Amino acid sequence: QLHLVESGGGLVQPGGSLRLACAASGFPLEDYAIGWFRQAPGKEREAVFCISSSPGITWSADLVKGRFTISRDNARNTVYLQMSALKPEDTGVYYCAASDDLVLAGLNLADEYETWGQGTQVTVSS
Repeated sequence: QLHLVESGGGLVQPGGSLRLACAASGFPLEDYAIGWFRQAPGKEREAVFCISSSPGITWSADLVKGRFTISRDNARNTVYLQMSALKPEDTGVYYCAASDDLVLAGLNLADEYETWGQGTQVTVSS
C-alpha cells in the first residue's frame, strides 16, 4: 500500500521560502500523479500544484504561478514543492496526494486522488 509523508512545513516570514517534501513508501512514486493541496482555516481545500506521471505534465494555481515549483526525485521516491516569495495568504495545512489512474483533466481535482498524506503546517507571518 502506498504511504505518503509530508515534511518541511514551518513558520516563515513574508517573502521567505520553504521546501515541502512528499516522501513515499510502498510503490515507486514516479508511477503516480502527485498533487499538492492546501487548506486554510475556514476555507475549502484547494489545489496548489500538481504533476502527472510520465511525461510529467504540470498544473499550478494562478495564485502561486512564478513563486512555487514542483519537482520529482525518483531516486528518493519524493516529490518536492519549492515555495518562494511566500505571502500570509499561503498559510495553511499542505497535503500531498497520489493517484495512479487519473486523467489529465482531473489533475487538479482532489477527488481524483486516492492516497493522502497527513499534512504539514505552513505559517507565513511576521
